[in-house]
Order: sequence, then C-alpha cells, then structure tokens
Amino acid sequence: MEAQTRQDTGAGLPDGLARAIRATAADIAAVLRGAGDMDTPVPDSEWSVAEAAAHLAQANELMADLAAGRERPYGDGTPQSLAAANARALAVFEERGAHPLATMIVDQADAFLEAVDRSVAEGTADRTLMTPLGPLNRALLASYLLTHMLGHGYDLARALDRPHMIDPPRVELCLPFLRAAMPRVADPAAVAGLTARYRLRVRGGSAFGVTVADGAVEVTPRPPHRPDCTLLTEPVTFFLIALGRANPWRAIAAGRVLAWGRKPWLAPRFPGLFTAP
Repeated sequence: MEAQTRQDTGAGLPDGLARAIRATAADIAAVLRGAGDMDTPVPDSEWSVAEAAAHLAQANELMADLAAGRERPYGDGTPQSLAAANARALAVFEERGAHPLATMIVDQADAFLEAVDRSVAEGTADRTLMTPLGPLNRALLASYLLTHMLGHGYDLARALDRPHMIDPPRVELCLPFLRAAMPRVADPAAVAGLTARYRLRVRGGSAFGVTVADGAVEVTPRPPHRPDCTLLTEPVTFFLIALGRANPWRAIAAGRVLAWGRKPWLAPRFPGLFTAP
C-alpha cells in the first residue's frame, strides 16, 4: 500500500515530473549503495563522493521543506553565496555513510512530492515560494529539484565509474527551471556591453529565445523574430553544458552543438554568459 501511495504522489506537476524525481532519487541511491569507497574524489570538484552525497541529502530535505511552505534562507542566489551555504551546511552534518545517505535522498524526494500533493489539496500549489535561486512556484521548484539531483547524480556516477541517469526525457523536464534560472545566473562581466539575440532549441524539443542587452538577460518562450545566432543542441549535452559539466568547445567540435545565423560566432560565447550555481 505504501509503494502504491508513493507512485500516486506528484499531482499538480507536469506529466512525468514526479516519476522522474522518484526514479532519479532511486538511481542515485543505487549508485551510492554500490559504492566501494565513499572517500573517492569527485572529478572536477573539491568534494568526495561522501560529501557530494551528503549535500544531495541535505538539498533534498531543503527542497521538501520549501515545498511544504517552510522558509529556509540559503544564500542570496549567487554562486558564491550558494557555495558558502553548502560549506556551512556540510560542516554541521556528520553523516557520510552510503546507505543512510541513499535512504535520505529517496525519503526526502518522496517528502517533496507529498508536500506538493498537500499544496494541491489545500489550493496553494501555485503560490510563489522563495528558493535559493529566487521566487518559484512548486512546478518550477520540482524542475529545480530534478535538475539538482541529475547534476550531482552525474558527478557521483562519474566518480564511481557507473552509468549516469541523465536522458532526454529528464532533460526536457529540467528545461523550465533552466530557462527560469538563466537571468539569475548571468555573469555581469560576461554580458556587459553585449547585445545578442539567440534562438535555442534542444533537439526534440521546442525553441525559446535568450536576448542579451543593457547588461541583462531576458528569456522568452518564443525565439526572437530575427535571431543573431541559432543553437541546436543534443539534450544531454545541453544539460551538461548548462551545469558546467561539459566543455562547449568540445561539444561543438563533436557535432553535438550546431550553430548558424547572421552571427554564428556568438555560439561559443553563449555558455560563458552564465555561471553554473
């Protein structure tokens, strides 16, 4: 009965999002439970597998609390403040065991979905919540949770030489949050003085627009009428570049990113306009 109840959670979210959250948490838990050494370093990170897993467990708990309507201040949205908040949280959280952390990650993902269900029943599902990356409703917060789990799940799988859990359907479910976060994580120095209109499309999905002007970034559900540069990206590649896990130049060279338009040279510059949180 409990398993059936868990499968039914996630009402009010876009189709497939609750299942993706639950499946991703389970995939990460499986990776951790098969870990031989939790002290293994995570590539391109200062964290070990144990620390990355502890961060995920804490982050899932934070997201569940936010979905339940509890206030949880956590940095000011800048990458620097989020990194500092992560360090403070890890310093006071002692659990580093694979099995306890795996269980926490799954349980807190379930708690998040249950909180969303309660908000639907109470008629508060569309209420704006304050999150580490600004005001979001619960659907966008769920997309944020999935994005965060997939990013760190990829890191854990890579560190432990296991297959990662990122696939095109899950990337599609992350796109609403990634689009919403772009203006928030724009690098002021990178966008200063730049005027550019991009048309972006993840292969198999719809196109959207990103306009840079006057030191600000605007993301629109429809691309601009006359874009300077169009980018077509393979889904998993788009996700990894967006989260700072893949080199855009290598992706372009490998044909996983295609660019054309009046100013195609703007393509390699696009990822550098943002700082992954």
